[in-house]
Amino acid sequence: MASGKLVHINAGNGECGYASNSTLQRRIIEEAKPVLEDAIKKMFNNIIGEFPKSSCFNMADLGCSSGTNTLFTVSNIIKIVQVLCHEKSCKMPEFQAYLNDL
Repeated sequence: MASGKLVHINAGNGECGYASNSTLQRRIIEEAKPVLEDAIKKMFNNIIGEFPKSSCFNMADLGCSSGTNTLFTVSNIIKIVQVLCHEKSCKMPEFQAYLNDL
């Protein structure tokens, strides 16, 4: 039975904080990049290879904590879309990132 206690990692940059103890998560993000890239390519192809004019690419990270991993993932997504737009000679969409944690 759950005790009702919320367990989470310490925020911040200290020795026990997420930023100092998230190298495993970073490796997993890097290993998952081909899957992310494939999903974005499929989405791109489903919209006929070009983002609609005045489009906005929205992304959310629910449980992002603090540290560089969240922005690393957002940066990866933007770079993937940038390469696709360059390959298809289409305009880059605007981006919005929604970040949320405890």
